[in-house]
Amino acid sequence: MTAAFLRLTVRLAWVSAVLFVMAGALLACDLLARRLPVGPVAWAADLAQLCLVWGTLLAMAWLLGARRHIAVDVLVALLSAQQRRYTEAFAMLVVALFSAVVVWQGWAIAVESISRGPGSEAVPHLPAWTADLAVPFGFALLFVQALIEAKRALAGELDALANGPGARE
Repeated sequence: MTAAFLRLTVRLAWVSAVLFVMAGALLACDLLARRLPVGPVAWAADLAQLCLVWGTLLAMAWLLGARRHIAVDVLVALLSAQQRRYTEAFAMLVVALFSAVVVWQGWAIAVESISRGPGSEAVPHLPAWTADLAVPFGFALLFVQALIEAKRALAGELDALANGPGARE
C-alpha cells in the first residue's frame, strides 16, 4: 500500500504543479484583460483561487513524504538516533491527529456548503463546495502520509536522512 500511496502522492504533486501554473495564467490573463478595453474577467480570480487552494492541499502529503516541509530540528540534532526516531514518530502522530480533526471538521463544512448550493456571484456555476471539499481531501492524504512517516521513523528508515547528504539544514 505504501508504494501505491507514494505513486498517488507523486501524481497529485504534479497535478498541483499544473494547478499553480493555471492559477498564474488565469491571473495574467485577467491582468491583461484589465489593460485592454475588454475589462476584467470576473471569473478569473475565483478560478485562480480554486487552483491555488486545491494545488496547495493536494501537494501536502507529497511534501511531507519527500521531506520538503519546513522543519525546525536544531534540538532534534542533539538527540541520539533512538530518541530522534521517537521524537519524529511522535511529531508525525501529532500531524496525523491534527489532520484527522481537520478532515472531520472540513467534511462537515463541505457537506454544509453542498447543502447551501452555488456560492460565487462571479462564477455562478461554480459552487463554493468545490473549494471546501479540498480541505478534507488534502488533509486525509496528509493523515495517511503522517502515519506512514511515523512508521518509517520508528523503523529507523529516516536515520540516514537525518545525518547523510541532503540532510535538513
